[in-house]
Amino acid sequence: MGSIGNYIFRASGGAFLVVLISLTAVIWITQALRDIDLVTSQGQTAIVFISITGLIIPQLVMVIAPLALVIGVSHVLIKLSTDSELIVMSSAGMPPWKLFKPLLALSVLVSVLVGVLNSYVAPECLRTLRRWASEVRTDLIANIVQPGNFTRIEYGLTFHIRERLPNGQLLGIMFDDRRDPKERVTVLAEKGEFLKNERGPFLLMENGSIQRHELKQRDPNIVRFDRNAVDLSPYTNRGVVRYSVRERYLWQLITPDLSDRTYVSRPEQYRAELHDRIVSMAYPFTFTVLAFAFLGAPRTTRQSRVWSLLAVIGAVAGVRLVGFASTVIGIQVPAFLMLQYVAVLTALGFGTMMISRGLIVEPPAFLVNAFNALVERFARHSVAT
Repeated sequence: MGSIGNYIFRASGGAFLVVLISLTAVIWITQALRDIDLVTSQGQTAIVFISITGLIIPQLVMVIAPLALVIGVSHVLIKLSTDSELIVMSSAGMPPWKLFKPLLALSVLVSVLVGVLNSYVAPECLRTLRRWASEVRTDLIANIVQPGNFTRIEYGLTFHIRERLPNGQLLGIMFDDRRDPKERVTVLAEKGEFLKNERGPFLLMENGSIQRHELKQRDPNIVRFDRNAVDLSPYTNRGVVRYSVRERYLWQLITPDLSDRTYVSRPEQYRAELHDRIVSMAYPFTFTVLAFAFLGAPRTTRQSRVWSLLAVIGAVAGVRLVGFASTVIGIQVPAFLMLQYVAVLTALGFGTMMISRGLIVEPPAFLVNAFNALVERFARHSVAT
């Protein structure tokens, strides 16, 4: 690529990484804070919390990477133009495609990154997250239920223990089940312990009572017991873990298992997810072409870059929104899935034409004048206040 190409590649790559890491970290933190109760109320350690919530990072990177790329490329092109470097390169006889080559190399790397993520890494992380969630629920007494807390295992099902002894014995057990709107069942026991065998997890209780209160009855029915065991398997999801469409590998979407219950019940979602992942690998290259088409041409200081930047934002947003809408609508109407390919190809064709001809798109004069008048009015108002 030469020294100039290496310079542009390093600058664009650095800007891309900064934006990608920053946006991913911000969004990951906002998502992780929604599950902060995993640490505060369910007794998990900070390491477990970070490990579990960190599994969504590949999914975030897959979505954010194309946007981070177009932001990084736009920043570098605006900087080159502001420093008049684009004008110098053009005056020296450098063709636009030679200047675009390092950006093309970067977009190919990002496309490969997105392809690897959506083919294997992101689905595998989501699968691991689902398996961990199932394991945490399976070990609910050991890891979730904390002494002195009323823990809701699921909607309508609450568990409480007064104390946990060092040998694992539980004291002061309360098990309240309100899931059936016609009946409420409350189990009280002086002590008990959590046992596991080949049949699953059980709560073995001693010296307690079972209270059943039906909706139409005034008084509950109370049955006392010396020893009683409660099967916790229905509350722990110990069955076969079933993965959603988003948790399937790319090759599973291309050649799905025809006997898979998820595919049999929702084949249209498999098809929409497959096309969405294929098109997502084309977004980095498409967005880079659009950014270079609007910002890569050399221009004088009198030619504003604001409108070109707004055009990049509008074009990228339009292509991405068309892709999102075609995926959603394509579940019901398969023909709409082709609309995202049309949008990508149209953007590539339009951008390639602009780069080849060195076109500079400027807004109409009346629009520029109206915008400048609005800015001046706002500036006068700010000074007056």
